[in-house]
Amino acid sequence: MTHSHIVITRARIIMLARTWAGTPYHHQASAKGIGTDCLGLVRGVWRELYGSEPALVPGYSRDWAEASGRETLYEAARKHFTEIPKAEATGGDVLLFRWRSGAVAKHVGILLGRPRLIHAFEGVPVTEIKMTPWWWRHAVAAFRFPGVIDPPATDY
Repeated sequence: MTHSHIVITRARIIMLARTWAGTPYHHQASAKGIGTDCLGLVRGVWRELYGSEPALVPGYSRDWAEASGRETLYEAARKHFTEIPKAEATGGDVLLFRWRSGAVAKHVGILLGRPRLIHAFEGVPVTEIKMTPWWWRHAVAAFRFPGVIDPPATDY
């Protein structure tokens, strides 16, 4: 799927992500204001940017990563986003997290700038958090939405 006709800016990604704030957590969902999980947030922003999702997401259990042992989320991110060095991630980029060394990466969020992340977490509505050293240590990969035209900036 080509996105060459769509103008994607970091400011637009961040603005769209923030419109999801307060959406209740709901496993496997991706409906702004109704319910979403971490992947659903990224999927929802993708739909708002491009009109449709690049692939159908199969159903998944809460323990999908532990049960499968496969880097399913990482593989999908590599297929649909542009992987970038984690140190270059900035506002509008997607971070992938691994809870502990050797575990499968199973959490995603969207950077709002180097100091902040927006994400959905079980039991908590979509919220912005400070990217503390703990979060940076658990971030294992960074990805850019396809077609982002403006250069990285340090603060939005």
